[in-house]
Amino acid sequence: MLTEDELALLEAIHESGSLSRAAVRLGKAPSTVSHAARQLEAKFDALLFDRRRYRLQLTPAGQLLTQEAGRLMQDVARMTRRVKQVAGGWEDRLWIVTDEVLEFETLLPVIQSFDKLDSGVSLRVTHEVLGGTWEALRDGRADVVVGATNEPPAIPKLQWIELGVMDWVFAVAPRHPLAKAAEPLERETVVRHRSVVVADSSRRPESRGYGLLGGQAVLAVPSMRAKIMAQREGLGVGWLPRQRVAGLLASGALVEKRMADPREPNTLYVAWRSDHMGRALTWWLEQFKQPRLAKRLVQGLGWPA
Repeated sequence: MLTEDELALLEAIHESGSLSRAAVRLGKAPSTVSHAARQLEAKFDALLFDRRRYRLQLTPAGQLLTQEAGRLMQDVARMTRRVKQVAGGWEDRLWIVTDEVLEFETLLPVIQSFDKLDSGVSLRVTHEVLGGTWEALRDGRADVVVGATNEPPAIPKLQWIELGVMDWVFAVAPRHPLAKAAEPLERETVVRHRSVVVADSSRRPESRGYGLLGGQAVLAVPSMRAKIMAQREGLGVGWLPRQRVAGLLASGALVEKRMADPREPNTLYVAWRSDHMGRALTWWLEQFKQPRLAKRLVQGLGWPA
């Protein structure tokens, strides 16, 4: 391992091309720099400096040593910062998992505010669907989950707060056969038409999709945004977040249908495990408790008419 002085010597000789100029850069006598250079070669038992030319140059071995030493010094500096960061109560990394029903764009202002703390914490934001969101917290693939639905499951040290309530609307494209069907729509009528679903991302066999009727044909799509697009294009029917598609309903791009069996609103949760609390997680939880942010997360940014 090179010391900071030895690394500075290599860089000074490489950039200046002479021992005398390197000495000036380092603020040392030329004889001191020359002695240090020979000691460095003795330390590695290798010729590091090519003294045969007018301009002093690093040998291939010297170049390799300079490159690798520089990289190692950067790694040590990063490690030192991370150790101090964790010692100061900050996590090394925070993994946020949102349910796919939320829109990532709504989190961007919060991430920008978190960056201003200059905490050094590495953020990772991913998403899951339905049971997969809770599963990520249970399996250690999340430090906090946002927008999880259904009642919180039994997870050791689990804590949660309610984020808000999401209302749903059964919507179809105006040219879809159900658009002109008599209301309220009965189960027997709906089941004859393909449903668009965002499938549960849980790895467990009991995973499912919301609002799916037994025997109904299915178009599975990767996201709520894709589901809205598919239903707008008449590729299927299903339940959509009311606030998210309010603009499409107002413009007639989607048609709301009254159902004989309405879907109850869903409570969305923010959940975490109390045995993994750090300053970053604490900060994020305080943000999620703010009514304005919670409302924006639940309602989304809206779909253009």
